[in-house]
Amino acid sequence: MNYDCCEFVLYGKKRGGERVCKRNGIVGYCGKVRNEKGNLGYEYFFSQKDEETVLLVDKWADEGAIDVHHKSEMMKEIARLRDKYKLRLKVEKFIKE
Repeated sequence: MNYDCCEFVLYGKKRGGERVCKRNGIVGYCGKVRNEKGNLGYEYFFSQKDEETVLLVDKWADEGAIDVHHKSEMMKEIARLRDKYKLRLKVEKFIKE
């Protein structure tokens, strides 16, 4: 798979980030995001050692596609859920030169 833009998002929360992501709808957006134009991969990974940490690997054809995703109504809904459940984020974005 060839992609030009990739984000690694670490979600964390006191008392079970994995549980919050799975049970409260954030993971439910995977199919919708994968169907967005330019999305090449959108997967959550759950740590066996630390239930507080969830890793999202988000791959896009180019930076323009991820910019459109970040401005979408769906992203606003995801942000609302992150705020509601007080999830902390650490984002690293990689762009192919």
